[in-house]
Amino acid sequence: MRLTDSIYVAGDTGLIGSAVKRRLSLLGYSNLLTISHGDLDLTDPTAVEHFFRDTNPQYVILAAGRVGGIVENSAYPADFITSNIGIQLNVLQSAARSGVERLITYGSSCMYPRECPQPMGENQLLSGHPEPTSIAYAIAKLAGVHMCLAYNKQFGMQKFIPVIPNSAYGPNDNFDEKSGHVLSGLLARFHKAASDGSDEVVIWGTGNPRREFVHCDDIADASIHLLQADLDNAILPINVGVGADYSITELAQHVADVVGFKGRITHDLDKPDGAPKKLLDSSRLNNLGWSPKVEFFEGLRMTYEWYLENGN
Repeated sequence: MRLTDSIYVAGDTGLIGSAVKRRLSLLGYSNLLTISHGDLDLTDPTAVEHFFRDTNPQYVILAAGRVGGIVENSAYPADFITSNIGIQLNVLQSAARSGVERLITYGSSCMYPRECPQPMGENQLLSGHPEPTSIAYAIAKLAGVHMCLAYNKQFGMQKFIPVIPNSAYGPNDNFDEKSGHVLSGLLARFHKAASDGSDEVVIWGTGNPRREFVHCDDIADASIHLLQADLDNAILPINVGVGADYSITELAQHVADVVGFKGRITHDLDKPDGAPKKLLDSSRLNNLGWSPKVEFFEGLRMTYEWYLENGN
């Protein structure tokens, strides 16, 4: 990629999209295309087609979509599957018609079977049933991955690159404890408990499930690496992980330490756990010359500092 190439970052105000935009700007890319949801509804195929026709981007990072934690996924499955499939379909079709040079889109680790050998390699997709609480989102994201593979196969080029990051966190995350993901939701809850002088925080389920957390800056760095890499012989999709995971109980204690909460951590056993373990095998990406840079505890500290300044 040249520094003057036009790059469309869809979802540039969200967690991953904002990190990609930040990273591209730091690297000196000067022709970044962004547009707000109010000005472009990506579920509207005509509007998306007109946008691509008018702007003619050379590269696309599709980080837009409806995301949420276990509560949101359980409450609004129709919204999750409809919005995400619509966005992916419209953007990929328009990108193909306009002749983009390369496109990155994001899957999710929830696409993998609920019971899956660990760490989870990309060839284990579709080998079993996803976690029921997030199945609508998982199916939508699987559709996006296979749209990319289908376009690549039909047109004989590795243009559409589906990547599968594990649980993302960092600046511009959703810190609402009901609609956010587990790490951001816990940061907000423990901060409130510490601020209010509470002596207890209750977390969902047993606390035994294990999760791998990837800082959004690492996901952005991996994405740009893949935009620039020689992928002619690469096998797609590609996982993005850091190679380590933590139980929800361990995560809660780390969050408590960062926030300064000194009270008890207890469990609501009436709430679901979700999938027992979701550690990704990222060897495909590592073999392409990429490795993570953000150490987890430092990333957690930086995320809390950003929350204090912006998200509270």
